Amino acid sequence: MSLDETRILVPLGVLGSGAKAEELEAGLALRPHAIALDAGSTDSGPASLATGLSKYSRHAIKRDMSLLMAARERAGIPLLIGSCGTSGCDQAVDWTLEIALEVARDQGIAPRIAVLYSEQDKLVLKAKLRQGAIRPLPPSAALDEARIDACDHIVALLGAEPYIAALDAGADIVLGGRTTDTAVLAAVPLRNGRHVGASWHAAKIAECGGLCTVNPGSTGVLMSVDQEGFTLAPLAPNNRCTPETVSAHMLYENGDPFRLTEPGGVLDVTDTLYAPLDERTVRVTGSRFEAAPYTMKLEGAGGGSYQTVMLVGIEDPAVLADIDGFLARMSDALHQRVQRMLGEIAGSYEISLRPYGWNAVSGLPPPAGAAPPREIGLLFVATAATQALATEVTKVCNPYFFHFPVREGKELPSYAFPFSPAEIERGQVFAFHLNHVVQTTPSELVRTRWVDVGDPTGWTKDA
Repeated sequence: MSLDETRILVPLGVLGSGAKAEELEAGLALRPHAIALDAGSTDSGPASLATGLSKYSRHAIKRDMSLLMAARERAGIPLLIGSCGTSGCDQAVDWTLEIALEVARDQGIAPRIAVLYSEQDKLVLKAKLRQGAIRPLPPSAALDEARIDACDHIVALLGAEPYIAALDAGADIVLGGRTTDTAVLAAVPLRNGRHVGASWHAAKIAECGGLCTVNPGSTGVLMSVDQEGFTLAPLAPNNRCTPETVSAHMLYENGDPFRLTEPGGVLDVTDTLYAPLDERTVRVTGSRFEAAPYTMKLEGAGGGSYQTVMLVGIEDPAVLADIDGFLARMSDALHQRVQRMLGEIAGSYEISLRPYGWNAVSGLPPPAGAAPPREIGLLFVATAATQALATEVTKVCNPYFFHFPVREGKELPSYAFPFSPAEIERGQVFAFHLNHVVQTTPSELVRTRWVDVGDPTGWTKDA
């Protein structure tokens, strides 16, 4: 094991998804210099950012945090977690900090914790907008102040620099706000002076833990970065990395398989070579990092209208023989009924009929001549300005939705409804409003808070 390499234990792809104690132990035996992982995502849509609530349960987060903090304490190495609480907004980061402090008390340990906040003040962003320092990412449109105001929370994705600064100041644990998936893993190799391109590339490949192995069900990997490249190996003894599984991860969540934009530059793997060192380990060389003006991606989300839903199952062969025509007739009848029964009270509303088992996922017309399905699940969605109004529209539509005949004049059917009452209030609808980048510096939009668990005069200090 080279003294000139930096080894990062990546125990799992996302905090709360289930760290494996045996893989952690295997990783610690390899004497890593840090434990680093991601805790966030936009994969499940805008709700986590708009509400500040975690996608994962508190119990799952505490379970993983307990394993990781105990491992960190035994090894005496830093623990870095990026995009805390799924969205990385201040509320989500503080929620994760609360869990970390609870674990520290449970375990009787006193780590020094740096908390990096990346939620943004709207007034600051409006000033940046007026300076021309914010531009859209495709396919977003140019930003205006109204879209900023529509957001409940706005975050800027941190690079590696704030993590490096926190470690330089003596942090044992760094809990980060929204961060690029790679930055939290690249921070320690970059801090140790390892190859810049290799540091970023290794972090990109290891960001999802075992997803870069032949068995993605295995959660952890070890990335080792030196002055010329990096190696990657799974923590589970019965798992393997191959040149194919490692190189393929550049395709994951990336529009260009050869270039990846990060704060401060672009990773270029056009000339990279992937070679097996043994049956389990891959060696990667030739990665480059091109410096560029420093930018941070902005993500913003907010709440809007409300929805109420109903669901029925339909097996009627006559309906299934003409699903599209049936849905068109039902939609017309539902809208006419709402206008007749509610009139102006309905305001601005939408009704959506989604036939699962036919084309509800794609929304595209099925191929010509497609065979009728055996059954469909028909989802009714009413969207309106308030929850009460969405439910009122739904209740007005209830009789037609459950008993709409296949043809006018036919006897009324009763479709299979699984729930009673039939109306389910789904709550508020959330949307992303910002997908832009802002020109800045590594520290301008970041705030650091220090929590010294071992300080008897008080745990919380602001930087």
